[in-house]
Amino acid sequence: MAGIEDAAGEGLAALSQFFVDEGTLGDTLLRVTEIACSVAPADMAGITMLVEGRARTGVFTDPEAPDIDTAQYESGQGPCLDAFRNQRVYRIDSTDDEERWPDFVKHASAHGIRSTLSVPIVARGEGLGALNLYSRTESAFDDRSLERAETFARHAAIVLANAQVYWDARQLGENLHQAMQTRATIDHAIGILMVHGGRKPEEAFQVLVRASQRENRKLREIADDIVARAIARSGLDGQDGPGPAD
Repeated sequence: MAGIEDAAGEGLAALSQFFVDEGTLGDTLLRVTEIACSVAPADMAGITMLVEGRARTGVFTDPEAPDIDTAQYESGQGPCLDAFRNQRVYRIDSTDDEERWPDFVKHASAHGIRSTLSVPIVARGEGLGALNLYSRTESAFDDRSLERAETFARHAAIVLANAQVYWDARQLGENLHQAMQTRATIDHAIGILMVHGGRKPEEAFQVLVRASQRENRKLREIADDIVARAIARSGLDGQDGPGPAD
């Protein structure tokens, strides 16, 4: 028992020290499932979450986990789904005796799983998913294991929520940076067309638009070509080159 308690304490400590910027969101989720196996001793773990709008086992420590969960996703019934939906803990002490989710327990038993524990992951009242723990031993998750798993899930919810915010913000920043680069390139191309064609800004922009439509290419690509030609030409004779024909 002391060994289990030590492992649980170490698992919670590892989770509390986890930095969300050490890897991708997927890396963060996987690390959470790996630590979970030491908190409430399990042979494997996975997280049920929405993937493209559908409940799926998004990350797992063993490739058997998503196979085990297939039956509940196909039938729409299972402890992982119910933990996610109802934000409640569901425990199966024996897959041989469990009657609530017949398709799931039959499938789990076929994979050698004898007991399971599904714990909701909730942050700010919103269900983020469910942590699913699987054991090949009957009654592997006692009341103390359940308490540890619930405590871990609360901490994990904070980590996952912070990770989601971090990666959403990072993606937004990258998108904004890309948009700014695209705008700068287009503005540069417009300037080149204004200088060489005596066009007004709106007229130069319409030249880009027509070239984009005619060649079925993105506006950024057309602008890139104009700027590249101008740079190449400038290197040859000190003058910017012409843009696309109207």
